[in-house]
Amino acid sequence: MHVVIMGCGRLGSTLAQNLDARGHQVAVIDQNADAFRRLGSDFGGLTVNGIGFDRDVLRAAGIERADAFAAVSSGDNSNIISARLARETFGVSRVVARIYDAKRAQVYERLGIPTVATIRWAADRMFRYLAPEERFEVFRDPTSVVSIVEVPLHRDWVGRTVKSLEEGTGARVAYLMRFGMGSLAQPSTVLQDGDQVFMLVTDDTVSKVLDIAGRAGNEGH
Repeated sequence: MHVVIMGCGRLGSTLAQNLDARGHQVAVIDQNADAFRRLGSDFGGLTVNGIGFDRDVLRAAGIERADAFAAVSSGDNSNIISARLARETFGVSRVVARIYDAKRAQVYERLGIPTVATIRWAADRMFRYLAPEERFEVFRDPTSVVSIVEVPLHRDWVGRTVKSLEEGTGARVAYLMRFGMGSLAQPSTVLQDGDQVFMLVTDDTVSKVLDIAGRAGNEGH
């Protein structure tokens, strides 16, 4: 791939080094030429000194042939402007932007631009380390919207199908652990005693899912 990265701070330089080490073509843009020192002497990609939302600068970085673009400077506005240029003007298919303001991140997600809301993501990760007993969470996506949680089942669900559990809770089963082995459950899979069930949820649905799954008497679902 040819990847253009706007911003050569700690995140941008690390991302560039990792991609370069894996054999991808990488171009890094930063308006501070000294920032390129972070890339190290082994970096084999291109460095472009300039403003990341300047079209000529983007062209110099190879945006017209880019497979992916990452906007990871320290400024929310710069990141989103350059990300939209990459997506809407130059037609780059894979675009992601780092956004510090979580509320803004939600808006840009609706525009079709994946974002990493840095503060919320970091806070959520720290919370899970500080209070792991609060939730049986095993994964959270970088935007901190979707997570996978272990859902303890009431014994009334044993003998019923995955489809009935999904319909009852309104959530999707990501995978099962049975006898210590993970498997991708089918709608017709019958739940057994001892199954560990992991479901895809959002913050606003997880309490409901845990409540329904852990409740007795689900014949109506």
